[in-house]
Amino acid sequence: MKQPEKITYKIARMALHRFEEPCISGDRGSGTIFFSGCNLRCAFCQNHEISALGKGLEVDEDKLIYGMQKLEAEGAHNINLVTPTMHVNKLIHTLQRAKKAVKVPIVWNSSGYETVANLKKLEGLVDVYLPDFKYSDDSLAFEYSHAKNYFEIACAAVREMRRQQPADVFEDGMMQKGVIVRHLVLPNAVDNARGVFEEIAKIDKSMYVSVMGQYFPTAQVAGHPVLGRRLEEGEYDRAIRAFFHAGLTNGFSQELDSATEEYVPSFDLSLLEEFLELQKGARTRD
Repeated sequence: MKQPEKITYKIARMALHRFEEPCISGDRGSGTIFFSGCNLRCAFCQNHEISALGKGLEVDEDKLIYGMQKLEAEGAHNINLVTPTMHVNKLIHTLQRAKKAVKVPIVWNSSGYETVANLKKLEGLVDVYLPDFKYSDDSLAFEYSHAKNYFEIACAAVREMRRQQPADVFEDGMMQKGVIVRHLVLPNAVDNARGVFEEIAKIDKSMYVSVMGQYFPTAQVAGHPVLGRRLEEGEYDRAIRAFFHAGLTNGFSQELDSATEEYVPSFDLSLLEEFLELQKGARTRD
């Protein structure tokens, strides 16, 4: 009989992270697992070294689940899978095992650019959906992220996530089940934000929305006529007003001083090796 293929993933970081939304990070941190690669190619990506350059270590399924258990033992409020979309078919099996191995919620932290068919495969395996909803303007989606039909795809994805998790459930202030939609406000793109908020309101006006002001220009967009500058306070204020004007009632905002490289996680692979107790020879080429 043919042996089943060994399930492996390329992972860039596994660690407690304290800079997510308050009901995700809490006071002990979210157990983040950063997967290498991404199905978008955002010009402004703050995690460029893992999303585009593929920095990471090959980690098998057993080690990944061991890492989840270790994060839970360190106090993680949840297991937070960051950019997992490209691995959905493998993760079905892994999450079936993980749901028996850890007791904390599983968070699906994605770009929002994913198919309903794939999301349906995750039903019963994901407790909290934490998608981005980057664009209502498809021309910006294509220019900045090389994404076709982003708005239509993201709308359908968020609707499916809400179908799977129709109620937001909290315990001691921490989300146990539900959906939080993130929108990163970009320079000169308040109308884009307005369109996102209006669409979310059509899906569910009670949906939690995180209005993110943490944009800063990375080296990849230095000199870009729009993306090469920071978000202005007036732009962010108008985006917040657009949130309320859309009829949304639940959400999070940020201080603009969070728009700094200091909040970008470190992708030091030696720390990942140490965390998973991997031999030094296990490192892959970046």
